[in-house]
Amino acid sequence: MWFTRVSLKNPVFATMVMLALVVLGLFAYQRLKVDQFPNIDFPVVVISTEYPGASPEIVESEVSKKIEEGVNSIAGINALTSRSYENQSVVVIEFQLHIDGRKAAEDVREKVASIRPSLRTEVKEPKVLRFDPSSKAIWSLAVVPDTTQAKVPTAVEMTNWSEQVLKKRLENVRGVGSVTLVGGTRREINLYLQPSAMEALGITADQVVAAVRAENQDLPVGAIRSLEQERMVQVESRMKRPEDFGQIIVARKGGSPVRLSQVATVQDGAQEVDSLALYNGQRTLLLSVQKSQDENTIQVIDGLVKTVAELQKQLPPGLRLEPITDSSRPIRVAVDNVRRTLIEGAILTVLIVFLFLNSWRSTVITGLTLPISLIGTFMFMNMFGFTINMITLMALSLCVGLLIDDAIVVRENIVRHVQMGKNAYDASMEGT
Repeated sequence: MWFTRVSLKNPVFATMVMLALVVLGLFAYQRLKVDQFPNIDFPVVVISTEYPGASPEIVESEVSKKIEEGVNSIAGINALTSRSYENQSVVVIEFQLHIDGRKAAEDVREKVASIRPSLRTEVKEPKVLRFDPSSKAIWSLAVVPDTTQAKVPTAVEMTNWSEQVLKKRLENVRGVGSVTLVGGTRREINLYLQPSAMEALGITADQVVAAVRAENQDLPVGAIRSLEQERMVQVESRMKRPEDFGQIIVARKGGSPVRLSQVATVQDGAQEVDSLALYNGQRTLLLSVQKSQDENTIQVIDGLVKTVAELQKQLPPGLRLEPITDSSRPIRVAVDNVRRTLIEGAILTVLIVFLFLNSWRSTVITGLTLPISLIGTFMFMNMFGFTINMITLMALSLCVGLLIDDAIVVRENIVRHVQMGKNAYDASMEGT
């Protein structure tokens, strides 16, 4: 009752407190992040291990079983499952919900590091990943060749521009964690060996590989020092042009050098395609964007859309950019629907109060509890790290009924005490 007593004796102070709650709540509302669902930490850790050339049976006995036995002693495990595929083992560890996901991942890494010496040398280093639902791609963009123009860039030219310009611009957008390029075709210098020529000159494939690896690199030699200065010496032997590969000396036969052009054909082309992206049946490049942890999805996508709009003016001829997926659309729709429901519910509640009480004064008094309480709640949501999402907005919409119910009960009881002949102060104190 002390709060009621202070408010009745100091009406200006009570009014200023209510205004302060509204103002602080409005400022906090502008800083609240918007997402579809709250950020929840799932304590799930995945161990992925590659074993090239191994069958599923060997992967299970040599990798999966050993990892399972090693990590089984970690405290807090709720479920432990494994899948053994050709060339790969996947072990999934699900911890109890009260376990911190980051600490669980650190414990798993320590156990895996202790198990690593017992695995065969052919087994690659295990990858320990923490399951994070927010790490999925939130936005993707397709780089499509425009066939209506006279000059259409090649797949290699599209990939070079996308990696050197477009990808870097997208990575610089605030809140972007990583950008993945799918379907790219990078430039590659291909050496096609001629078996007949190699056999005639007595050259093996290993000699060609060793010669190319040894000649195509820059090596530091050391430094030349004098009393006045010090100069660094470096051997610059990396190839500048594709035709330079043909001049590499593979071996010497009878005192004469055997060059690469004599046993192989050098071709400046594209690397072998290992990923493909299609847009309406047409080959394209796909850039998938992941946001940084705890970033606002809508703000990140708005920044990406603005960057793409600026890049439209700098596009090379024969290219166009087409947005493919946008995770902010369902978020905007869901949040707007719940927000509209909240506003409609508040208006209908106030109208029903007026119809039943038949008093504008009582309606205004009870109706003021809605904006003051709801807007003031945003301040505490910001303080405790909540976001505006479907769960929090649904909770606010449910609270509308509770607020109005409480206000009606208190207001009606105060009126009852006034009708009993008490003054306004006593009726407010005892009615509340």
